Amino acid sequence: MYYLRGRMVPDMNYEQQHEEDLQRIRGFRLIDDDFMNACFDNNIEDTELILRIILNRPDISVKSVRTQQVMKNLQGRDIWLDIDARDKDDNEFDVEIQRSDKGADRKRARYHSSMLDAHSLRPKEDFSALRDNYVIFITENDVIGKGKSLYRVERRIEETGELFNDGEHIIYVNGADRDSSTALGRLMHDFFCTDPDDMNYQQLAKKARFFKENEEGKAAMCKVLEDMRNETAMNEREKMAKRLIAQGKLSIEDIAEVSELTIEKVRELSEQRSA
Repeated sequence: MYYLRGRMVPDMNYEQQHEEDLQRIRGFRLIDDDFMNACFDNNIEDTELILRIILNRPDISVKSVRTQQVMKNLQGRDIWLDIDARDKDDNEFDVEIQRSDKGADRKRARYHSSMLDAHSLRPKEDFSALRDNYVIFITENDVIGKGKSLYRVERRIEETGELFNDGEHIIYVNGADRDSSTALGRLMHDFFCTDPDDMNYQQLAKKARFFKENEEGKAAMCKVLEDMRNETAMNEREKMAKRLIAQGKLSIEDIAEVSELTIEKVRELSEQRSA
């Protein structure tokens, strides 16, 4: 299905597209954003597992977890959290899945940490009420480049070497290190598996198997892919309409016809440009 002038229209190649989607789903891994979002959304048990392994803290007890959560910044750039989790003590965990080295920039980690703080303190609440926050990047490559499986970033007092203990924690997990002799290496192996039968952690395999083999799960993933195609197509049509509006040669009605957008949508884009 796709959109034409705001209406859903059946695609003549639907069966072919559906088979391509199923093939793509079979190749998905937890390191892939869309598949990770599906597997971890509201999934407390699996989120606890990865946090306990990465932080080497078997005591972590997660009370809530959501994927693709937006944090608005009224005076600057918004951020989207891949996995946003809180434990029983209200400490916050932002787990970012990054296949691109650029996406794991150190200053991005700093910005995410600051946004977690900005959204956790209520007006007039004392700064001592700030809970710990953890920004965790799971990366496809060794972006730090020192050959370690894990990099823990903590602020220290230079003159004494002591930890500053301000509650900010940044962690980089090197997804390229899949040493089967360690719990973290086995976890990273699972993040890059396409076949649930090859995964070490059965609870992760169970969720992956649901979206790859169960009819309900496959339908949900196909819907995600369809929505992505529709969003991409809509974005392209809006870009075309904006270019035509800027040229000023066609009427609202003609632009709607050419771009396959509704007249109302073209008028909205035109008003945004004039504002």
